[in-house]
Amino acid sequence: MKKILVVLMVALLIAGVFSACSQNTRSSSSGVKNGVEISVLGMASGQDDLNLVRDMLTKAGFVVNLNMQADIATFIAQRDAGNYDLYVSNWTTVTGNPDYAVRSLFKTGGDFNSSGIANPRVDELIELAATQTPAEYPRTYTELERELVERNAYLVPLYRNVKAQGINQAILKPESVRISKALAMAWWIMDFKDESRRETQPLIITQPAGTLTSLDPIKGNDGSINTLNSNMYLRIVTLTDDDKVIPDGSLSWQFAIGEGNSDFYFVLRDDVNFARVENMRSVNTGVRVGAEDVVFTLNRAKDRNSVPDHRTFSLHESMKEISIVTDINVLDSVRDSDTGRPIRQILEAKTPRPITSLTGNKSAANNAAGVYQVVKITTNFPFPQVLNYLAHQSAGVVSERQISAVNTYNVATFDRTRDIPYGDQSVITEGNTYNNHLWVSGPYIAVYKNDYQIYFEKNPGFMRGTEHEPKIRFVDVKFIADSDAALSALRSQEIYAIPTVLTSKWDLVTSDPNLMLQTVPSNAVTYAMCNLRRILSDVNLRQAVLYSINQQDIMAFYDNKYYRAYTTLTPLVDTGNLHNADSNKVNEYLAKYWESQGK
Repeated sequence: MKKILVVLMVALLIAGVFSACSQNTRSSSSGVKNGVEISVLGMASGQDDLNLVRDMLTKAGFVVNLNMQADIATFIAQRDAGNYDLYVSNWTTVTGNPDYAVRSLFKTGGDFNSSGIANPRVDELIELAATQTPAEYPRTYTELERELVERNAYLVPLYRNVKAQGINQAILKPESVRISKALAMAWWIMDFKDESRRETQPLIITQPAGTLTSLDPIKGNDGSINTLNSNMYLRIVTLTDDDKVIPDGSLSWQFAIGEGNSDFYFVLRDDVNFARVENMRSVNTGVRVGAEDVVFTLNRAKDRNSVPDHRTFSLHESMKEISIVTDINVLDSVRDSDTGRPIRQILEAKTPRPITSLTGNKSAANNAAGVYQVVKITTNFPFPQVLNYLAHQSAGVVSERQISAVNTYNVATFDRTRDIPYGDQSVITEGNTYNNHLWVSGPYIAVYKNDYQIYFEKNPGFMRGTEHEPKIRFVDVKFIADSDAALSALRSQEIYAIPTVLTSKWDLVTSDPNLMLQTVPSNAVTYAMCNLRRILSDVNLRQAVLYSINQQDIMAFYDNKYYRAYTTLTPLVDTGNLHNADSNKVNEYLAKYWESQGK
């Protein structure tokens, strides 16, 4: 009997091996050939999503090979190399505007369009919606979504995320910890319950990624650096927790939009200096952050050739000209788009003194005496959404003086093995490479990094004596890739806040009296993207993949704590579009695929 069982088991194993290795011999219950082999790329942190996608595709008859990477850096390397048929990831619209949700990902040549989408109709709809008002663009974005999903299946929607962060309310003041739909965790407003700890004890938090893309704001747009750069570089506007553009806490006292919605004016503060690191401590350079630096920053941000590996140029390509206004009469002659009043009245609404004169020299600005700097941005077409892009971390103001001193290489002949660009993580990494060249305009500066952490100190020249001056002097960001380990560290008070708590762990946080769970529906959407340069270049196969994915089953797996999604636009625009799985359509599109293959 044992011999018979062994023979049967071996036979079954051999049959399974041949079945898994063949792409063309399996058949569904309806008789349609399937068994198409596809590779699905993702990160270990998204293992549940990968497993869900694999199981649904396998049920539909695909042969799925998972390519699971340990961290964001290796995932990006695999994605950019095209080593996938389908990748699973998420996109957070951190600017709160719908153009950001689509431009980089889907526009031909977009800086995050690694899948090869090049569809003139998609491009046309993105550009059209960019010129429209919030009352007008829902119809255009609805059509864009149908082009992306229903007609072409470039994107396979999984779900809309919920942002959940955990804090130790025994150590931190809960009211000092913001949670927003899109913005990264803001360190400068966070505070200890015991305020005597502010100058001596670090705020200890965590993030999964320890390999940083770049500390140059325009060279990275991912989870490894978004929070870090957001806290190191000041922008000329910022966002509320529900995505409203405001000047509060930014480099501007106020902004105004000229009639026609193509000219944007910003009156700047004079109480922010750049910080640098000297002898492993943050010091005030004494160099003011001014209009000259804003002009330099935004010109390099919109120029895709200003640096090698520019990853955010498409966010800023709407800007035509950035200039400094020195003629005060301009502020009286230009009318505000909303009220029709002179923009001088709009700008003066929040300045500490009325505007008596303008200067093109940042050192000459003296707000207390009514002397200000005003920056004007002109867009290529009417585009109020430019304000949201200016709140993005990639628009963080950098020092023209320091960038010019460090980036002496030729962009066209840049050599990674020889040239060290501004913001390379090696310059703040402990060891022989350490040569911290950062100059930052924001509330904190990175002092050093190693394999376990990155350590920050407050900028001593940042809005001293105002409500925006950082409360806590030091910030220690621990690299903890495993979410369970991060939660364990929070519960044991080794760290004081974590930016992400998995839905399956919410009860552990809410049941601990020392902890607090903060949640809000986020601007993040988790999706799968098809690689149009490999087997999924065939639209019938993409459609078969699309209709294999059952969102209701995904919701059930996550205890219905997430929301349904259609595209990355879902959190921002109510289009009414919904995706539903359909096994009949899976078989229909697979049959069309095999027919096109002559099988």
